[in-house]
Amino acid sequence: MGETRGAGPADEANRLEVRVSGSGGQGILLAAAVLADAVAAAGREVVQTQSYGPEARGGASQAEVIASEEPIDYPEVDLADVSLCLSQAAFDKYAHLTREGGLVLYDSGLVNEREMPAQRLVGLPFTQTATADLGAKVVTNIVSLGALAAFIAWLPAEAVDGAVAARVPAKFKDLNLRALEAGRRLVELEEAGIGIEGAERHDQPSDAGCEPCGDEG
Repeated sequence: MGETRGAGPADEANRLEVRVSGSGGQGILLAAAVLADAVAAAGREVVQTQSYGPEARGGASQAEVIASEEPIDYPEVDLADVSLCLSQAAFDKYAHLTREGGLVLYDSGLVNEREMPAQRLVGLPFTQTATADLGAKVVTNIVSLGALAAFIAWLPAEAVDGAVAARVPAKFKDLNLRALEAGRRLVELEEAGIGIEGAERHDQPSDAGCEPCGDEG
């Protein structure tokens, strides 16, 4: 497994398997693509795949990122080291497909967690942060990406920033970089044991596309 903060030690190949999941319109594919770009910029081998189609609207879609210090000969995720779930449907479908001792990161405003004693569960208010702090619900995926990347000890923040800047339209660059930083701040507060105010549940996201991120998935 890859080296992540609180998600277990690395194995001999230092391979990290990440599954990003959510509903259609939440920018899942963009988040995974940015993560893959950042991994490549950090000098590691990377493979990114996705499972997405019309049925994902209102259901659950997922994208996978595999990072390794060695060539990747098996480009599929079975049990992820880290799972990001941005909807209830995604949590119900994919959270249990996380290895023992792995990390399940989810949107605390959209997901009712269930007991998973073999994994580490971390719920953070991604949608609320995007809406209340940044005024743009559509960057929820980037807020969550900032948090996810913060748990990967070997992945420099600069690599993630650069990957986002290269993927999003120039006029939305600043917004998305602020969204990344907001996600990192959520992790800092969580690890410091500081309660996050107003982490109430929100309605499920609409099917609207993600214009400020430049992504429809």
